[in-house]
Amino acid sequence: MIAARRRTHAALPGWDRDDHAAARAAFFVTADLLGPDWAAAAADTGGDAREFFQRHFVPVEIGTPPALLTGYYEPELQGSLTATPRFAWPLYALPAEYAAGLVGPSRAAIELGGLLRGQELVWLDSPVEAFLAQVQGSARVRLEDGRLLRLGYAGRNGQPYRSIGQELIRRGEVSAEAMSAQTIRAWCAAHPGQAVELFWHNPSFVFFKLLDLPESSGPIGAMGRPVTPLRSLAVDSDHIPLGAPVWVETRTQSRLCIAQDSGSAMHGPQRGDLFCGSGAEAGEMAGRMKDPGRLVVLLPPALAERMAPGAKL
Repeated sequence: MIAARRRTHAALPGWDRDDHAAARAAFFVTADLLGPDWAAAAADTGGDAREFFQRHFVPVEIGTPPALLTGYYEPELQGSLTATPRFAWPLYALPAEYAAGLVGPSRAAIELGGLLRGQELVWLDSPVEAFLAQVQGSARVRLEDGRLLRLGYAGRNGQPYRSIGQELIRRGEVSAEAMSAQTIRAWCAAHPGQAVELFWHNPSFVFFKLLDLPESSGPIGAMGRPVTPLRSLAVDSDHIPLGAPVWVETRTQSRLCIAQDSGSAMHGPQRGDLFCGSGAEAGEMAGRMKDPGRLVVLLPPALAERMAPGAKL
């Protein structure tokens, strides 16, 4: 059984200095989707933002730190609606046979067998970026005529996610300290003939759908609403309820986020993936984020009592 311990707001380093108004704005993007335990908070839209979180939520540390905090982002890529010599690497729509949630063929089997022919949504100019778009789960694709397509997560093949970064470390190609998305790109550029085989190490395959979103909006998270840069957090929803505020604490940052997304690489209550925004600058930030720390979930009093009954602070 995973331990759950109550904490106090005052014991969260940097609590008094955070922008609680930004966190509250992110919270209310999905507050109407929450259950009865959250009703008091969801109905309280006025007053001081820091007092709002202190009034309605009890900090609960679930599991044992250190946490691992990484970052994700929405890439902006160049693409085409038709295949050309330049644009030759597709992102695919979800086939009907995968919609039932069954385990399908692996990445290697899909690509070697051409199993998704006819399911192409858009074509990109880089196999590396096509793979990494699947890891991120969303993408902005700029067409040659200037139009912008927004692609969101539609489903996956049910195969387990395996990190190609960890595989490069295992092979001795890259040190653990140097590993980042930028390092992976550099390795693939230096070894173009081996990149696709490296991608096959990850049997998980992600499918996309076209979204009707304004350019200013973030991508859609697991709760079906746009995520907010530097305030929305992907978590393991088996341990952290979606919609809950989460205090993120590392050696480089402390901030209040909202659990509004999930991901196949999120395992356990001390694992988080911070949405860093859209475009290249956000990608740089996300690619270098790999920090130990602590996650503390803020729960309504009744839910905190059920999870950590009568626990001492």
